[in-house]
Parts: sequence; structure tokens; C-alpha cells
Amino acid sequence: MKLFSSSTPPQLAIKLLATILLSLPLLSSSLQAEEQDSFEGFNRNMFYFNDKVDQYALRPLAVAYTEVMPNPLEQGVANVFSNLNEVTNVVNDLLQGKFKQAGHDGGRFLINSTIGMAGLFDVAERAGLSKSDGEDFGQTLAVWGVGEGPYLMLPLVGPSTLRDAPSALIDNLTNPLSHSDDVRLRNSARALDLLTTRVSLLAVDEIASGDRYLFVRDVYLQRNRYLVNDGVIEDDFGDFDEY
Repeated sequence: MKLFSSSTPPQLAIKLLATILLSLPLLSSSLQAEEQDSFEGFNRNMFYFNDKVDQYALRPLAVAYTEVMPNPLEQGVANVFSNLNEVTNVVNDLLQGKFKQAGHDGGRFLINSTIGMAGLFDVAERAGLSKSDGEDFGQTLAVWGVGEGPYLMLPLVGPSTLRDAPSALIDNLTNPLSHSDDVRLRNSARALDLLTTRVSLLAVDEIASGDRYLFVRDVYLQRNRYLVNDGVIEDDFGDFDEY
């Protein structure tokens, strides 16, 4: 599960991550994160490297993109990549035994890929098939009993865990873009996907305060557990149903 991914929609981007984090007992989750962050020295170095790349390259490009692209077209492009990710959702739904959810996500993909013009328009949403939180192979491994492992900050990729980092390679195989024979098209599409994801995070830049490394780490790990538990959050005060 990546924090910077098109599967966390735009599909629920970091606005939802921050909302969830800020609405929970932060002290408990922060202490748990510190216990899991056994590679903090390495992770901080990678975070500062990624932050500089973002500061001087990704963020300026994202700002310029929003200024040039009309809002409807910008949303349409984001919808296309979100729709492609439904294939990954369906595969992992099936691997986790979530057959009803697989039908839901598969229906969204079929409707939006046809009537929605390759996903440019989210027709399925209007038809009552709302976008789900999304599934990835990291969540599948969690369902199979594999633990998170230590928190990792990967260069140019972002936050992850020992379980989720290699899982991204499996998810990449289920993305239709990975099977395109046109290398230039494939790479250009991936770059645009990354850019649209960064655009979805612009509104959150103002939220992060204090130690930004800790903010990103705690948000990622909390969001990770939220997805694994399908929205059921456990803390010292008991169980909370889906947020």
C-alpha cells in the first residue's frame, strides 16, 4: 500500500488519510509507529531526499498542471487512471475472498471503460456503484496473515512497509498499462499518473505541520491499518465501525 498511489484514489487521496488520522487517538498510534520505525535513520534520509525532489520538481509541475488544465479535463484524466486500477482491485478482491466486492469493482470497470469512454467519466458512480477504498496485494498478504514488518521510506516511491514494498511489484502486473508494447506510451502514462496523484495532494500541503516525517509516517501506517481492517479501527477505546 503506497501513500502516493492512484489506487488510493485520487481514490481517497491524502485528504481522507489526514482526516482519519486527525480523528483518531493520536498518542496511541504514534507510539505504535515509533516502535515499528526501526530504520528511522535511513528512512529520514530518504524522506528528505524525496522531499527535495518534490520541492524542486514534482510540486512545481503539479501546480503548473492545475493552472493549465481545465478542471473537467483534469478530473477526467484522474478518472482514467483510477478506472485502470479497478483491475488490481478485482484481482485482490478475489484473492481475499471478497467476491461481492469483486463484482462491484468489476462492474465499475466495465461500465466506465465502455459508457464512460475508457474511464474519462465516472458513469458507474451515477449508476450507484460508488468507488471503493481499493485493494492491493499488500492488503491481500495481510489477510493471509503476513505482518506489516518495519516501516520503510523508499527513494522516489514514498512510504511503505517491508510487506508492502515488494507487493507493489505484483500489483504492477495487474495494471493494464504494464502490458502495453509501446514503451513510450507506457512511460508517459505512468508519468502522467504520478503527476495527477501529486495534484491530488496539493490541498494537503497546508495540513502537514511540525515534524513532516512523523506526520507522513503516522498517516501512512494508520491508513494502512484502516484499509487492511476494511474501515474497522481498533484503539484503546474499543472498536469503531467504518468511518
